[in-house]
Amino acid sequence: MVGTSRGSTRSRASKSSTENSPIRKPNQMLRKDKTRDRSLIRIFSVNIKFLLGFGIIAFAISLFFINSLIKPMEKPQKPRVITPLPAPKLMDLPMFQGDHRESLYWGTYRPQVYFGVRARTPQSLVAGLMWLGVKNGRYFMRHVCQDSDELKQYGWTSHNGRDYGHQFLIEQTMTLTTHFLKSKDRGSGYGGDWAVRIGVQSDESMSDEEMLNTAHLFFYVGDESGKGLTLGSGVSDIHGDSILASGSRSDIGNWQLHLFSEDVSGVHYSGFKTPHIHNLSDVVQANLAVQARKFGHLLLSDSSDDSPNILVFQISARIPVKADIVLLSGTSARDSRVEERASRLKGTSLTSLLSEKQNEFDNKFKKSFSLSDELGLDPVTVGKAALGNMLGGIGYFFGQSKISHPSTSALNAGDNSVLYWPAELYTAVPSRPFFPRGFLWDEGFHQLLIWRWDIYISLDIIGHWLDLMNIDGWIPRELILGSEALSKVPEEFVLQHPTNGNPPTLFLTLRDLISKLKKEKFAATEARDISVFLDRAFVRLEAWFKWFNTTQAGKERGSYYWHGRDTSTTRELNPKTLSSGLDDYPRASHPNGDERHVDLRCWMHLAADSMHSIAELLKMDKDIQQEYSLTAKLLSDFEVLNQMHLDAANGAYCDYGNHTEKVQLTWKIVETGAKRELLRQVLEKPVLQLVPHLGYVSLFPFILRLIPPHSWILESQLEFISNRSILWTDFGLRSLSKTSSMYMKRNTEHDPPYWRGPIWIPLNYLIVSSLHHYSQEPGPYRERAKTIYNELRSNLIRNIVGNYKRTGYLWEQYDQKKGKGKGARLFTGWTATVLLIMAEAYPEV
Repeated sequence: MVGTSRGSTRSRASKSSTENSPIRKPNQMLRKDKTRDRSLIRIFSVNIKFLLGFGIIAFAISLFFINSLIKPMEKPQKPRVITPLPAPKLMDLPMFQGDHRESLYWGTYRPQVYFGVRARTPQSLVAGLMWLGVKNGRYFMRHVCQDSDELKQYGWTSHNGRDYGHQFLIEQTMTLTTHFLKSKDRGSGYGGDWAVRIGVQSDESMSDEEMLNTAHLFFYVGDESGKGLTLGSGVSDIHGDSILASGSRSDIGNWQLHLFSEDVSGVHYSGFKTPHIHNLSDVVQANLAVQARKFGHLLLSDSSDDSPNILVFQISARIPVKADIVLLSGTSARDSRVEERASRLKGTSLTSLLSEKQNEFDNKFKKSFSLSDELGLDPVTVGKAALGNMLGGIGYFFGQSKISHPSTSALNAGDNSVLYWPAELYTAVPSRPFFPRGFLWDEGFHQLLIWRWDIYISLDIIGHWLDLMNIDGWIPRELILGSEALSKVPEEFVLQHPTNGNPPTLFLTLRDLISKLKKEKFAATEARDISVFLDRAFVRLEAWFKWFNTTQAGKERGSYYWHGRDTSTTRELNPKTLSSGLDDYPRASHPNGDERHVDLRCWMHLAADSMHSIAELLKMDKDIQQEYSLTAKLLSDFEVLNQMHLDAANGAYCDYGNHTEKVQLTWKIVETGAKRELLRQVLEKPVLQLVPHLGYVSLFPFILRLIPPHSWILESQLEFISNRSILWTDFGLRSLSKTSSMYMKRNTEHDPPYWRGPIWIPLNYLIVSSLHHYSQEPGPYRERAKTIYNELRSNLIRNIVGNYKRTGYLWEQYDQKKGKGKGARLFTGWTATVLLIMAEAYPEV
């Protein structure tokens, strides 16, 4: 409009000047006066229009500048990637409130330390244990779980996930034990009270040397909110007053920490004011070092910062040592019964309670898993340790994930990341020393075990994960929340990429629950609550499914591929596929949009079939049921599956993509100097083809039971599994065939083979499950499947149990040549599925 007004004014001004030219018409002078008058009116009219146009222009310019000044002060629009899904939260369901929430409020929810307690709240009161270990005549502080401490063995031998656990920690010169017990008694505050019994025994072969026969324990309590703690009088007279510390919080009220021990004559202490608890062992060591230099002894300074939020108590005594430490909540209440409650959680009374809880655990274990007597005692011991460490490894975390996001606004100027919303996560962890945090695809395997023990803990964990979904239906594949979790992760691995997924293994558990519901395997209350959970979860599961179905879809209908592979790498022999969970398992040599990944197609079938089953169970609209039914039918279409992924020459399923086998790593001198680097060299132009690497990925149609029991392809699959030149070993199935050009090849100079040969238990578990399935199905290969099933199951149990007896640990993976445990140890995440193999408890897929 502004441009039109200015144009009109110019045209009118031009016409006016023509009428006033010196060439006059004959009668012009006769109308002189009238012409002058009309001319004045005309000029006046033109000026008004000109001024009006000018005013509009000026107004527009003013608006522009005002908007420019105001706009920077406006709050930038939140990126979609950090916008939560607008749906009711699962954690708001009544089943997770009230008694359930309070019963799980306190726990050993700090899996990254050898022993730690916290509450399920962001700014919790926390407690933990440190001690001085001895090696080669030197002291070393123990606190955070790490392999460099070289403990001979440690872990929970039993834990019920709620109010009891027993753990042992075998040092070079002594053995420590921790018994954890919770109690909800009349007068206690929210969450109740808890006690830990710490025991220390020495190796009988040790000499009388003072260093080897004295235990130095450090028990601490800290408030993450920074609130000051009060030192108790028990530090100066432990036998006259048992109170070490006290404080007050809004959640549990006033609280007291007590120490009871006949073996301890005195306590030393130090108080610290610090927002950081994850590096507490460094702070304590620094305090001890100063004392050693000044006074020649390893005793805390008996001093404190003003208003400390952390108090550390040193208990030094001759071995053997036994000490009961008790935290009482709600101590200011009129009817708090402090002395009575404290007395119940110490000495012989505590011994009796611990014995009762251990018997309950043993009885429930027997009922839940029904291990055959033919297995013997050793597998039962390992099974209990697998379960105990899984449940004892459950953690609570709170914080914000760091998410990859292009720097397009002032919201994250100069940075390619944004922070997810503040969130909590209650989850099992794969490994306390190596991976003490949440991993999405691991969690599906964890819950196959946990739901069989405690359905409500399992639903609680699944609900926490689903509540982390953003508006697009994406869930971060790895959750690193809070300073303690972040302290264990290198910076380059913290960033999460919203274009990348992870196998939706939670559907393994959900599909299993649905099957058991249909078979009426749950009590009435449990069945109702599972149905309520599924009904609330459906909108989130649907968003998750649609995220996969759109962002990970391939070019052809019914095809999918894992996004996130590096298309320009010069250092990787085969670009990793981290989003698949199988990391360096070989895919097409040259990633692009033409890829088709057979494992993801099978995961999508599981997801679609599960969604259909949930919709059917909840009697949802027929349209919803039909939508997922049709998708599941498409993805289970045997003919289409074979057209896309079958190598008909040998009956093997393969990925498809732009690929060449002629790729190698070669040492080259980089241009910037004389430094040598191992770089990728491509010796042949890649072409679109089936990727000829046989391994776990090749078995996914078998794993998800998409192969008809009468098909000749099933016979081929059984041959691959049982052939020693391909996957079979005496210890389990290797991850990649010996015939593959990538078998046991390094992926980079610094990346040894990971999923290129070693034996992984979760995939073996799924394969054993399907062997069991096909051994029950009528068909020509039934007996063959049964024979392979029995032998593979026996091999896995024997090797894992044997490794545990020799080393004291469950391992991340097992060597395919000798069966030796390798990778991370105390890997009691999905390796714990060995218990399900022992129990022959398999998922319904």
